[in-house]
Formats: sequence, structure tokens, C-alpha cells
Amino acid sequence: MNEVTREFLLETHENLGQLEGDLIALEKDPTEKQTLARVFRNLHTVKGSAGFLGLAKLQAVAHSAESLLSRLRDGELTFNPPIATALLQTIDSIRQVLASVESEAGEGSGNYSNLVRELDRLRETGGTAETPAVVARTMVAPIEPVPLTSAAITSPGPGTSFVQEATEPRAQSVSDSSIRVDVGLLDKLMNLVGELVLARNQIMQFSSSQENAAFLGTVQRLNLLTTELQANVMKTRMQPIGNIWSKFPRVVRDLALACGKQVRIDMEGQETELDKTIIEAIRDPLTHMVRNAVDHGIESPSTRLERGKLAEGRLSLHAFHEGGKVIIEINDDGGGIDPIRVRDKAIKVKAISPEEAVRMNERELVNLVFLPGFSTTEKVTHFSGRGVGMDVVRTNIERIGGSVELESQPGLGTTVKMKIPLTLAIIPALTVTSGGERYAIPQVSLLELVRLEGDQVKQRIESIHGFPVYRLRGNLLPLVYLNKELRTGDIRPAESEINIVVLHADDRQFGLVVDAIHDTEEIVVKPLQKQLKGVNVFAGATIMGDGRVALILDVLGIAQRANVVTGARVRALTEQNAQTSDASSNAKQSLLLFSIRDGGRMAIPLSIVARLEEFPFGSLERTGDQFVVQYRGEILPLVDVARQLNAEGGRAEGIPLASDTVQVVVYAGSERQVGLIVGSILDIVDEEIIATSRSSRSGVLHSAIVQGRVAEFLDVEGLVSRAS
Repeated sequence: MNEVTREFLLETHENLGQLEGDLIALEKDPTEKQTLARVFRNLHTVKGSAGFLGLAKLQAVAHSAESLLSRLRDGELTFNPPIATALLQTIDSIRQVLASVESEAGEGSGNYSNLVRELDRLRETGGTAETPAVVARTMVAPIEPVPLTSAAITSPGPGTSFVQEATEPRAQSVSDSSIRVDVGLLDKLMNLVGELVLARNQIMQFSSSQENAAFLGTVQRLNLLTTELQANVMKTRMQPIGNIWSKFPRVVRDLALACGKQVRIDMEGQETELDKTIIEAIRDPLTHMVRNAVDHGIESPSTRLERGKLAEGRLSLHAFHEGGKVIIEINDDGGGIDPIRVRDKAIKVKAISPEEAVRMNERELVNLVFLPGFSTTEKVTHFSGRGVGMDVVRTNIERIGGSVELESQPGLGTTVKMKIPLTLAIIPALTVTSGGERYAIPQVSLLELVRLEGDQVKQRIESIHGFPVYRLRGNLLPLVYLNKELRTGDIRPAESEINIVVLHADDRQFGLVVDAIHDTEEIVVKPLQKQLKGVNVFAGATIMGDGRVALILDVLGIAQRANVVTGARVRALTEQNAQTSDASSNAKQSLLLFSIRDGGRMAIPLSIVARLEEFPFGSLERTGDQFVVQYRGEILPLVDVARQLNAEGGRAEGIPLASDTVQVVVYAGSERQVGLIVGSILDIVDEEIIATSRSSRSGVLHSAIVQGRVAEFLDVEGLVSRAS
């Protein structure tokens, strides 16, 4: 039995119970118009549902009864006992069909033609009060078992066509095993469970200082029961995502018709369940993405035919569970997104700088469509073009602890992938202390924890243009001091230990520096009061095990306040570096200093550096005589700087096999990225180049004094060109 049929059985059984009571009431007071109208509406609902599911017998019976009720409602007939009997027998017949649908997946072998004829006769004549027994003989008997004596079984009374399979217990139906509960009651129950979880946490914290075995055993039992109760109450709030998907076929149909397109929608995984609050939060983002796919993604039939596609476009929705989250994929086979067009528009509206655009790969360019106010549509229509929507989609999804990614191939189509948590009411979180206050960080945003002590702080914490960064496995991780962002106290001195919580927001990583890191535990999310709604660094509040309130940090909000995800820092660096790209200029330049294996000290402008990476030697592969490495979903060609420079002098030295790791500077060229293999990264400096001398060897532009020592400025483009 599928979910649609199950819902139909539940709803119809409820309607029949209401109908039966209303018909009895009408027999006592035929002038009650409101009751008669309610009977008509309920029977009309039953008929419509039966037609939708293809239940012809049930639809025929309900249609005849509805026609009779229509004349009663219009005052053309008067409700009387024969009509009441016929309508009550209609309810019994519907129940019999429902029982067959549930047990046999069909309407059964019952014949209801006599009942239909009697309903039609009553509709024409109105019947008389003297013929209830005659009417009953034409009906089918109720399917509910009636306790009868043996005499009654052998001698059925007049007006009964048969009696019931009576000493046998009735099989449990769908309606017996299900109950409808008001959503408000479920919310209240969830709140009570949340309070129970808080009380459990307090008792668990108190029990850590106790030694009484009986008490500790009771606490452990309470913990297990609370966890099980929490899990089962959560299940009552879960709803299938098909509840919001059900309207999409109509949305797609109407929009495709308005746009002059042909679109087929396929849906898979409608039964995937999410918490009710999550369902409501993703309703609008999903609707926007579906409309975007039809309006922007899928081409017109003529264009599709020219490109060798079917005239009808395809839009598919797929939902499934993965890693404790729900994954929703929205895929279309349309024209895709042109990354060059996105890049040009982003530069035009000054969302990114040209230098920044050069360093971005196609996937990063395509995801620029999530920037606020960004749209590639030149003409504003009724459906799109105002640049409103995609940024809201990402913001709404990230507000509930989810993420959204976009992948597109020009000419082939686009896929939007959403990762969404199952629930928001009770979540695992890491507790930290900063400025004397405790805060909770949702675990969904947590990547790892780092602790630096003593000399490590001086060695690993660097500053680039006044912004602190931490070199994490070769990558520069921007640091955000929570004390500074919340203005709760002084930042700890650089020589003391530092605790870094590595987080991700908007596909970017950053390190949140806190005073202390505590344990992870399940917390109950409490909404903030209206006075704090506008503070975007807090997502809510919770009560800790000791009864004190702790604020829940909004990771995305903190990243935005610290300019980690807006790109302001990167853009500032890029614009400044663009002004000093000429290596022979006397103005200050941002330089990356590195050494090569023969001991040479070299420099390149920081503006042409995309990333600093460190790869295990075992991850390198050969294609011909060139090394490559798999990098961020692409194949990154590697150029050994020392080998290329030495080859110019007649010597060619390969990468030493004894190396465990390889230091690589990722260079963002005009066409593609290339990795420069170096000996070691020395420093990033701002230096005013005063004296330069012409180079004596190929591959080097010139030499200059940097930080009191001579450094060679590498001719990166020439070196890469020759290596290719």
C-alpha cells in the first residue's frame, strides 16, 4: 500500500464517521441546513478522492448519493427515513469497498447496482416514510460485525440480506492503527521533551561527582529512556518531502506554458522525511530553484531541436539520506550556465575584480550566481531578471545549518545540490568559552579543533595585510577572534596558548579563536527574543547542564561580520596587488618568497598566487615525463622550478624520491592553473623594491634585494610556457 492510498483510507474513514453521525442527526431534525451542507461536502470529498485513485464502484455509489443530497440541499426534497436508510447503507457500502482496497488492493467483488438504482429512485421521487424495510432489502448489509445469538443467525429478521464471518474477530484496519494529532499539540510535546533533555543534562553533570552505584545506575537508565523518548517524539514531527513536492507538477506545467516550453518533471524519494520546521524552511528555496530551472535552464523546443535534444526538457527532483543529512538534488537537462558570461557580469557589477576572476575555476565562477543582486538575465520579465532569489536561497538554507552547491555544464544542464539537517529542535553542539561567557557552536559547521602552545603560536600564526592567518597543512586559514567580534574582552596575548575551532561557512573555512574548548552535547534550541532578532551572530539560545543560559553562535553570521565569506578581504588584497604587479616598480609589492632545492632564494608577486599546497609525494602521478596531481576535482599539472632552471644550464634534476611531501605554489594563469614545485615557502612580505639587476640566466626576470638579501624574481609565465 502506497502512502497516497493510506492517506485516502485514513481520511475517508474519518469522513464516514462524521457522515454517519450527521445523518442520524438529520433524521431527527431534517431542517438543519448546516449539517446537510457538511454531509454534502464530506461525500463530495470521498467521490473526488475515489475518482483520483480509479475506484469506479466507490465513485459510482458516492456520485448517486451526492446527486440525491444535492436536491436535498437545494430544498427540492425533504429528508425522511427512507432517504436516511439509503444514505446510511451507502456509508456501509463505502466501508466495504475500503476494506477490500486495504486487504485485496482492489474494490472487491461486491455488486452495488441495486443501491445505485435506489438512490437514483429516491432522487426522482423523494420516497415515502412507509417503505424503510423495502429500501433496506435492496441494500448490502453493514460490514461491522454485530453480536447475534444462534437463533438470530439461523433466522435472519426481515429487511436483512445477510449477516456476518460474528464470532470471528475483526481484522485491524489502517484507521485503527493511526490517529491524527493537532500540530500544536506535537509542538508542545516537543518542547516538553526538550525540557526533559535539559533536566537530563543537569542530572548527568551532577552525577559526575557522585559515587553511589544505585544512583548512577538510575541516572544511566534515565539517560537511555530520555534518548529513546526524544527519538520517538522527533519521529512524530517528521513529514515526507513529497508534501511540498506535490505542488511542483502544477508549478512546472503553468510556468512552462507561460514560457512556451515543454517540460517533464520526474520525482524520486518523495517518502524521504524531514522535521516539520525544516520542511517549512525549504519550501520557498525549493520552489525558487524549480522555477529557475524551467525559466532559465531549459531551452525552448526549437532551440533544443537545433542542439540535437528532445523538444521536451526534463526536470528531476531526487531526495535521499546521506551522512545524517537529507540530500536534495534538482537537475535539468537545459542549456547550463556559461561561466564566462557569469564572470563578465560579475566583473561588470564589481562583484569581483578581474584579477580575482582570473584565479577562479569554472565551478567557482558558476557559484557566483549566489551573490546578492546578481542575475545574468538582461531583460526583466514577470518571472526573473531582478537578481533577487538565489542569494536568499543560499541564506535560508544556511540559516538551518544546510548548504547548497551548484554544478553546471554548458549545453548539458545544471544540478543544484542541497544538504539539509534532519531537525533543528535538538542538535549536537560544541561548547566553548570566550571572554568569560560560554557559547554553543552547532556541530554541523565544525571541521576540526587545533591547539597551539608556546613557540607554535609565533611560528604558525602569521599576518597578511593586518589579517591574522594560520598555516593549516599548507593552506592559509583566516582567523577570527570571537572576543573581538563580540566585543566581550581583551584578546589573549600572542605568546599564550591558542584554541582554534575550524569551521566552514558558505564553502569557505576559517578558524574561530576562543579561550577554551569544552565537550560536545545535545542542546535544545530556544528562539531568541525579538530584542535580539537583529543580531546576526546568534542563532538561538540553550540552557546548559548547570542551568545557565548559553547563546548559540550563528557561524555564517560571524563569518559575514568578520568579512570571511563576503570576499572583502580577498578583494582588498587583490586590488592592492594589481597596482604593484610590475616587478620593476619602485612601489611596495606583496611578494611570496620561497627557496628551491639548490638553495636559491626566489620571489613572485603574490597577486598571481592562487593557493599554497602541500601534497604527499605518493599522490603525484606521471603523464609522459610530467608530474600531475588530482586537485579539487581537476588534474593539476606540476612544474618543477629547480629542474626547469637547471635544464636551461644543461642539467635536469628530478624530484628526489626521498621526499615525503612536496611544496606547491598554485599559479592561476590566463588559461588554467599550474602547480609550481618549490623547495619550501619562506615568507609573504610587503617590500619596496629599490635596486634591481638584469638576470644572467633564462627563467629569471631580474634580481633584487628583499629583506636585506638577494632574491631572484621568477619568470613564471615563461617557465610554464617552456615546460608545456
